[in-house]
Amino acid sequence: MQGGSSAGSTRTDGSGLRVGIVRAQFNEAITQALEKACTEKLRELGVQAQDITTVTVPGALEVPLALQALAESARFDALVALGCIIRGETYHFELVANESGAGVTRVGLDHHMPIANAILTVENLEQAIARQQDKGRDAAVVAVEMARLVQQWATLPDDLESAAPSGGISA
Repeated sequence: MQGGSSAGSTRTDGSGLRVGIVRAQFNEAITQALEKACTEKLRELGVQAQDITTVTVPGALEVPLALQALAESARFDALVALGCIIRGETYHFELVANESGAGVTRVGLDHHMPIANAILTVENLEQAIARQQDKGRDAAVVAVEMARLVQQWATLPDDLESAAPSGGISA
């Protein structure tokens, strides 16, 4: 998610955007830090505090269902998924990581809704701590940038080739 546009560009201007955040509670110290970094960055990008809604769910497997409910509400321009899955000694890590990731992607595609996926999948707590700030901020930038792109695409002419140089779409 790193390497996005500068905060001064139109693509990262969050003014007037409504963003929904779904945060898993499991590994709560990490997910709270992700949320704090994400909301602070959203505010830096111009998203108003009253336009940020956060929902908490028990764990990463519950994130897609909450995202789906928010997407179906039609109240948001973008969504953010926050969670932390730390590898253990069993196959459960792979199951949770794969299924939550697939669910997040499916909700976004099914609802044509930009979703920034910042569900960390790490080997240990140290890796999670090292990533919590950057990934929270990155998720905010991705959410705003993708919301702006989706808005831009909605206004494209039927002939996409005429929009390719400035529209961010190439054949």
